Amino acid sequence: MAETRAKVAELDPVWARVMREAEEAVANEPLLGGLVHQSVLHHPTIERALAYRISLKLASGEMSEQILREIADEAYKTDPELALAARADIVAIWERDPACHRFLQPLLFFKGFQAVQSYRVANWLYRQGRQDLAFFLQMRCSEVFGVDIHPAARIGRGIMIDHAHSIVIGETAVVGDNVSMLHSVTLGGTGKEEEDRHPKIGDGVLIGAGAKVLGNIRIGRCSRIAAGSVVLEEVPDCKTVAGVPARIVGEAGCAQPSISMDHLITGGT
Repeated sequence: MAETRAKVAELDPVWARVMREAEEAVANEPLLGGLVHQSVLHHPTIERALAYRISLKLASGEMSEQILREIADEAYKTDPELALAARADIVAIWERDPACHRFLQPLLFFKGFQAVQSYRVANWLYRQGRQDLAFFLQMRCSEVFGVDIHPAARIGRGIMIDHAHSIVIGETAVVGDNVSMLHSVTLGGTGKEEEDRHPKIGDGVLIGAGAKVLGNIRIGRCSRIAAGSVVLEEVPDCKTVAGVPARIVGEAGCAQPSISMDHLITGGT
């Protein structure tokens, strides 16, 4: 057993750490034993655990847990990028969220992480041409988590959505790698046109709570959007914008604002 665990830790350090923390959680709180065993310890890989967790959360009288689990298992088997992105998301949350002390927490408890992984499966379905099923997952994700991400949107790795209530990401939105956003963020369109109409968020961007980014505009890499801002124009790289409508108020303040999570304008720009 020790040899097997050592091999898993070498090949998949994120999953090995999740497993270790799951065992510690059961030892510390036996009442969570059933939850932790079913969600983590019964599964040989992170892919299987993710499929189980997503299917459990999104199941309803309209679509059974078993069917959803088969769909998710197929997605993870067909596209390894889904689970690689999930691993990056777990590490990102652990690094950036002071409320996250273990890799285990996002998988079990954080709806932002669970919603993004549900989106990733829906996006896989959408790319496979199974759009109605993708829309069903989008609907259930919105109903269960309060997060509405169109399955056609493109979202990178290392995403942290803190608290995650009332997140809206539109159909033609693009979100780069290592982006952090807080609750009530909208990446929306500005009209009824069907063409490319949603924001393009660069790598390393930090988006504050309640911010609205509207239209087919580019938000430059490593920039910051202050809480409550309404962004209607493009933002250059490494700048801070704030206000309604938003305007440039200074530099980003650091090389990686999405990692530092510094929202303060005074002293940070």
